[in-house]
Amino acid sequence: MSPSASTWLARFFTHLASERRMSGHTLSGYRLDLVTLQSYCDKYGIESWSGLDSQHVRSYAAGEYRRGIGARSIQRRLSATRTFLNFLIREGELKNNPAIGIQAPKAGKRLPSTLDVDQMQKLLEFRADASLDKRDKAIMELFYSSGLRLAELLNLQLGDLDIADRTVRVVGKGNKTRIVPVGRFAIESIQQWLKERALLANSGVMLLFVGRDGNALQPRAVQHRIANWAKKQGLGVHLHPHMFRHSFATHLLESSQDLRGVQELLGHANISTTQVYTHLDFQHLAKIYDAAHPRAKRKTG
Repeated sequence: MSPSASTWLARFFTHLASERRMSGHTLSGYRLDLVTLQSYCDKYGIESWSGLDSQHVRSYAAGEYRRGIGARSIQRRLSATRTFLNFLIREGELKNNPAIGIQAPKAGKRLPSTLDVDQMQKLLEFRADASLDKRDKAIMELFYSSGLRLAELLNLQLGDLDIADRTVRVVGKGNKTRIVPVGRFAIESIQQWLKERALLANSGVMLLFVGRDGNALQPRAVQHRIANWAKKQGLGVHLHPHMFRHSFATHLLESSQDLRGVQELLGHANISTTQVYTHLDFQHLAKIYDAAHPRAKRKTG
């Protein structure tokens, strides 16, 4: 493609980072998806984004499918393409979006992986003596206590935590803020970490969790440390940060059966997203509604 086409990509990534304030992980995903699209354009001699039409986008998606790319990944790449082209329309570079209406193959519904209560207890019952071990325990307790996403946890500032009230202020997707409770074990672990943090964090760094260098903790480091703890504790599963969120939602819903409450704690805009996280189907949701909602109950007599 022409140099100007690459310039538009660079401007788009700047827009995502500065205006939409996307996390580094999300930006990396967009960059990977759009570089793949750019490679397709180079292969077929498409010099500018205005030269991309709906047939090209359809061919691009089909080509990814033939290469063995999964349906969910193709959906994500088409979504990134639509978002980028909408940006070009906003900037006056394009008049219409050729990716609108192009569908990826349907993905099978995949249930999220979780730890059961016994596994979670086994994971978290370890003695933390070293500074970073205390940090790791505080991170994992907070993940499980409050159902945070990895990016949400890494962006927490000291002022977001209210130890007396046992709550934490979280900025989630779309810059939406929510206040979530923090459990007793998480508070205790965080208090132990804060003593170590005071000695470790560099001056001016206000993040709740920092790395061994005293600066911002990187996502890859958290993923690596958590996976190692799962091995040390003999869980026999590949543990990643989002499994805490899945487990939090599942265990909470099993106890409370309050789907709407779990939705609010997770910061989901759509209740169907919560339904996926908690392994429910809509038939079960209907039963809960029929049993609990005043307007759903039939009159007797």
